[in-house]
Amino acid sequence: MTDSVELNSSNNANSMRCEVSFRRPADDMLLVELAGSWTIHDGLPPVASVQEQIVTGSTIQCLAFEAKGLTAWDSALLAFLLKVIDQCDGSRIRVDRDGLPSGVRRLLNLATAVPETTGARRKSVREPFLSRIGTTAIDLSESFREMQCFLGEAALALVKLLRGKARFRSCDLFLTIQECGAGALPIVTLISFLVGLILAFIGAIQLLQFGAQIYVADLVGIAMAREMGAMMTAIVMAGRTGAAFAAELGTMTVNEEIDALETLGFSPMEFLVLPRMLALALMMPLLCLYADLVGIVGGALVGVCMLDLSLMEYVNETRLALSLVDFSVGISKSLVFGIIVALSGCLRGMKCGRSSAAVGLATTSAVVTAIVLIIVTDAVFAVVTNVIGV
Repeated sequence: MTDSVELNSSNNANSMRCEVSFRRPADDMLLVELAGSWTIHDGLPPVASVQEQIVTGSTIQCLAFEAKGLTAWDSALLAFLLKVIDQCDGSRIRVDRDGLPSGVRRLLNLATAVPETTGARRKSVREPFLSRIGTTAIDLSESFREMQCFLGEAALALVKLLRGKARFRSCDLFLTIQECGAGALPIVTLISFLVGLILAFIGAIQLLQFGAQIYVADLVGIAMAREMGAMMTAIVMAGRTGAAFAAELGTMTVNEEIDALETLGFSPMEFLVLPRMLALALMMPLLCLYADLVGIVGGALVGVCMLDLSLMEYVNETRLALSLVDFSVGISKSLVFGIIVALSGCLRGMKCGRSSAAVGLATTSAVVTAIVLIIVTDAVFAVVTNVIGV
């Protein structure tokens, strides 16, 4: 008995791109004829067609192949044949591979030489809600523990510095000071000037209704000196310098340079973290004062050009509104913000993984951590200054 069924994966039946047909030379045998070009770009016929033939012919004990009409093949043919073999193994049907090309037979032997390990195939299983909460809590506690350990090591390195026993190169400190200080002036200038303009515009809209536009100078001066100068400078440095610290130390972690320093007897906290922390702690107050000045200049531009105020009126009103206490509050914040930015960048860089993707994640995490801690610290400063009446 001979049955013939032809399937063509192409829409054009005359293209002869990929054909599979079935014949029954005997009651217990199914012959699969392969013809045409079996490549990834040509598409494949459904494997279910073979399963349908197996189910239809319940007496089939052997499946054989004939590939005389096969013109071209690649891994697509192998994938098709492996699926067919799996179906036959499930139905306990013997597979005769002699009719296949020798190259296909060799590759099939390699593919089926070692059975698949149980559990090796990746399965996408949705984790239960409570399990996700527990995993997140464990990760947060581990991150908090790492942060505490890092802060402790940084404090010990600072104590060694005060005792004159910290080991790091002074040229690294001066280079980092230059990068954190003079190198950040352009972006700090732009941001501070625009913040001063925005504050002046916001105040002018309301104060003009009462004819009190002169108090725009008070608004801009106090806001820049106490809050915006330190905060905007810290956020800029978190995105600029903190990210750079994380990327540098992360790359050193990937290249095993930090491990090499420890092998040579150098403490990474003293040699790498301490100079960066000192540089930002020294430069942030100076950048904050510079940002205050530029922001006040931006507010003066709005006051003189739009509110019909003279330059001397604006300057005198600013002098009357500000005091050393206002500048002291802003400088104190900037000092703390600088340490936060440095420690956040160094922490994420030192705890980075061993891949390029981990360096990117460490950089992003450093910026996010620094900005969150800056906002939280600023809120604490606001509460404390309000309580003590400063």
